[in-house]
Amino acid sequence: MPEPPGGRPTFEVTDPRALRGLAHPLRLALIGLLRREGPLTATQAGQCLGESAASCSFHLRQLAKYGLVAEAGGSTGRRRPWRATARSTSWPSVSADPQQAAAATQLSTVLADRYRAATVAYLDRRQSEPEEWQQAALFGDAILYLTAAELAALGEHLEALIGRYAERTHDPRLRPEGARHVTFLQVAFPEAPPAGVPKRPA
Repeated sequence: MPEPPGGRPTFEVTDPRALRGLAHPLRLALIGLLRREGPLTATQAGQCLGESAASCSFHLRQLAKYGLVAEAGGSTGRRRPWRATARSTSWPSVSADPQQAAAATQLSTVLADRYRAATVAYLDRRQSEPEEWQQAALFGDAILYLTAAELAALGEHLEALIGRYAERTHDPRLRPEGARHVTFLQVAFPEAPPAGVPKRPA
């Protein structure tokens, strides 16, 4: 069965070395760029990300060692295009292996830092965005009381909603006029109980 555009649907990373290798802001940016824009050379990627071609070339080669990107063919040297090998990346959220758990936490922490930086950058430029985009953008939180099963179900519902638009990421022909790259963050977790608050009876 042929792979879909952009490679396999999901690349699951379990090797602690690969998890640590992926935990780098530029490498994460490169993978995201290749998934959105298709094959690019190190020079083209550098121009998009404001990085040098040499730096992008180095990090692309490192990503290739772990199978996250591959040569697309067609040229050599810095002119050779690279492609993402999967549409998304996943890694264990729970692991009995201490090394794997630590590496997964490191990767998730780097991603959290990227999410925060992207959010702050948007807030800094928000007033320069068209009014329709300012109104459409989402920013807020909600206090919920859920069981673990309910939280998992909520995540599944969100995934199904987002899935309606997923193909547009990998096939620009499907993007309607006026569509822009939108970052949609999914963060939901149980809060630690406040100190000194007595437990309520079940």
